[in-house]
This record gives sequence, structure tokens and C-alpha cells, in this order.
Amino acid sequence: MKDAMGITTRRIAVNGFDFAVDQAGQGDRLALCLHGFPESRFSWRYQLPLLAQMGYRAWAPDLRGYGETEPKPRDVVSYCIDRLMEDVAALIDASGAREVTLIGHDWGAGLAWTFAANRVRPLERLVIMNVPHPAIMSDHLRRSWAQLKKSWYMVFFQLPGLPEWVTTVRDARAVRQAFHGMAVDKTNFTPDVLDRYAADAQRPGAITGMINWYRAAMRRPGRLAGPWPVIETPTLIVWGEADAALGIELLEGTEDRVRDLTIRRLPGVSHWVQQEAPQAVNAILGEWLAAPRV
Repeated sequence: MKDAMGITTRRIAVNGFDFAVDQAGQGDRLALCLHGFPESRFSWRYQLPLLAQMGYRAWAPDLRGYGETEPKPRDVVSYCIDRLMEDVAALIDASGAREVTLIGHDWGAGLAWTFAANRVRPLERLVIMNVPHPAIMSDHLRRSWAQLKKSWYMVFFQLPGLPEWVTTVRDARAVRQAFHGMAVDKTNFTPDVLDRYAADAQRPGAITGMINWYRAAMRRPGRLAGPWPVIETPTLIVWGEADAALGIELLEGTEDRVRDLTIRRLPGVSHWVQQEAPQAVNAILGEWLAAPRV
């Protein structure tokens, strides 16, 4: 059954997982939307209808360890980037699409960057929201005290057990605060929206799976360690400039790693760019996707 925005939820069994996937639109042009932490497929609710109107079959899955996707492995190695890229490839293969646009935010953008750089499957276009190229992020974490301070939680997440408790205690208050506290314009982070994310984080096994993405990135970096060939796929970056977790300086040098790069910055918008400023993001997304590429 479609909701008021024309979105349906389906199940796709691939790569040993039963993925919960929100879908809008039909056809053989796939727009695959990858969410971040501590989000879920719900974070793309404003973009799926636009993509459907543009002729895409838009999919937004709950990624491995998140939401209604099952099972949720507890071991860290299951969340290394190489395994996560296998999930993306399997979803693309299951779609049977002749053309794929990959769209990612936060951790989903980190996964999208890595997938595109490694050319796991052919991509028509790549859209990144508020996450730098992983090589640039790694360099800043090694060299920039300012960014390291902003990324303190990545180190905290390496501890056993305690991050799970802190994140979910008091009805997942920390998850709610991650959205409501960081957002500049809080209009779209209503109590029912925060309830949705809090409930997803408290599903059995979910918070461990979600945090294990960070643990695996440090302990089992795999393809996150490079090498990093230049990305040939035309790429759009949409960046909310009021991101409290990632500094705008992380965009510097991206032009050396992407052959065909477009950057659009949104002043006064937080890390949660596509949820906080959906009209602005959709305008940028629609214009860029509709423009012919050489």
C-alpha cells in the first residue's frame, strides 16, 4: 500500500539479508539512496517522490544492521566496507536496472564514495550529501585537531557495550538529540519523526549493528584504506554549511579526486541536509539530474 507520498515498502532478499526497502516510481533507471547514522530508509522520504517524478525507480533500503533489515550480525567484521559494498552491488543486481544513480548521506555517502571509486558496478551519476571523500576525511583525522575533536564519538564507539547503553538509554534520548540538537531548522524533526528513529535504534541487535560500522572502519578498514583512483562518475556534492560534525574545509581537494565535480553549499543548514532543507536539496538534485552530461 502506498503512503500519502506515494512510497511503498517491499522486501528484497539478497546477499544473505532480507532488506526493507522504500520504493517510489517504476522503470529501469534506479536511484539507490543510502542513509547514514543513526538514520534509516525513512531519511529519504522527501527525495523518493521527486526521483519518481523524474522517471527513476527510487529505492531507499534500511542498510545492514539498521531498521527492519534482518538479520543483524553482532560481529564487527560483518560491517567492514567490503561487505557493505557487496550489499549495494546485490541490490543493484536485484533491481535489473540498466542505469544506476547512487545517492548517499553520512555513512551512506562514505559507502557510496568507496563503491564509486572501486567501480564495483557501473554508475551513471553519484550524489554525496555532507560527507567528504574518505581519503580526505582520513587525512584530516590524522592532521587536524579541530576535526578530531568534532569526531570524538568515533573513538568512543570503539568501546565495548557502553556506547550501546549511552545511545539507547531513556528511550534512545541520545538518538533523538542527535537530530533535534544538531538541526538548525528543527521543523521537520517533530516528535513522531524522532520516535521513528528512536524505535529503529531500539530494535533487537540494531544499535550494535549501527555502531559496528564505526568499529569496522577503524579495525577492519579494507577498501577505506585505499588505494583511491580518480572517480570518473559525474558527482554532485550537496553540503549543509552548519554541520557541527564535519567542517566545510573537508571539501578542499575533492576536485583532485573526482573528474566531473559539482558542489552546492547550503548556508545555515545542518548535517541532516536532505531532511532539514528538502525543498532546497530537491531543487539542486532535480536540476543536476536533469542536466545533460557530456
